[in-house]
Amino acid sequence: MAGNSNLHDSSRNKQDEFYTNLQLIEDELKHYRAHFKDKRVLCNCDDPYESNFFKYFAMNFNALGLKSLTATCYAASPFAQMELDLFGNGECVSRKERKGTQRRKSAYKIVITEVKDENGDGRVDLSDVEWLIKNKKNVLTKLKGDGDFRSAECEKLLDNADLVVTNPPFSLFREYIAQLMEHKKQFLVIGNMNAVTYREIFPLIKDNKVWLGNKAGHFWFKVPPHYEEKATDFKIDENGQKWRRMGNICWFTNLDFEKRHEKMLLWKKYTPEEYPKYDNYDAIEVGKTADIPCDWYGAIGVPITFMSQYNPEQFEILGLDDHRVDWVGHGPKLNGKTIYRRIIIRRRKEGAER
Repeated sequence: MAGNSNLHDSSRNKQDEFYTNLQLIEDELKHYRAHFKDKRVLCNCDDPYESNFFKYFAMNFNALGLKSLTATCYAASPFAQMELDLFGNGECVSRKERKGTQRRKSAYKIVITEVKDENGDGRVDLSDVEWLIKNKKNVLTKLKGDGDFRSAECEKLLDNADLVVTNPPFSLFREYIAQLMEHKKQFLVIGNMNAVTYREIFPLIKDNKVWLGNKAGHFWFKVPPHYEEKATDFKIDENGQKWRRMGNICWFTNLDFEKRHEKMLLWKKYTPEEYPKYDNYDAIEVGKTADIPCDWYGAIGVPITFMSQYNPEQFEILGLDDHRVDWVGHGPKLNGKTIYRRIIIRRRKEGAER
């Protein structure tokens, strides 16, 4: 599948430095604005000099009514001697050229509790945040450890946060979500839709504790200079910045939003010819979410992309692949052939209690 080779590289080579485009963040977070009022937001996989998550929240600190914004970074960044211009045009500058900040040989955190007209130019904008970072010592401080989100000091920061928003390492996605659930945090994070099938993630989806966000698709991410060039899903822009396209990217969250309660419009009628049953399970095969029949209330096998349109008031998730209690794994069989992973669902009848 186009864009998925980069995900496979992430898993094999632990290449986890994929920097999220600001537009992708803005397009998603506009659906959750009410959740941020008076909240302490943590971006715990985000160097503010490279992260558009930090930039987004700093830029919208007052508009969202945030109580505080904290960002932490991992010490072993691939941008060891370079950093992206946080508030300029995206060009790289030497860390030695940036005065008033610490050159990264160790991890650090940034904590912002207010954004006001610090530079006296008559307006409040990102330049005031940059002034804070450069001139106020208590805003930028070193961490004792390496900034790993699993470290004790970063877990303490997590305990003090209300809401977590970031792009966690793809190779550590299971651990990252497990930590958020253990600490009972609200969150909105980027992941790959295939994570729906992870044995650690699927039960959370099924029990309605975690769900997919508003937007999903194939998206471009900035990557460090040392990442290898590829024949597909790769480009270098006019500034020499490398980009890789990732397939089946989506948002995972436990924040409610409007689209999650929109009912899917169903119009096709069931026929045994168009909707055959699996060889090894009593459920019909529906290869495309849009083709779910409007007059069938039995078990249905749908692709994992269904989760981007899942409304818990309209459908019930029975299980993964054959909906047995134990973990099965590799897809149901149809006419003797194993097909790709299927989520087994059933329509709720109108007026039925959840």
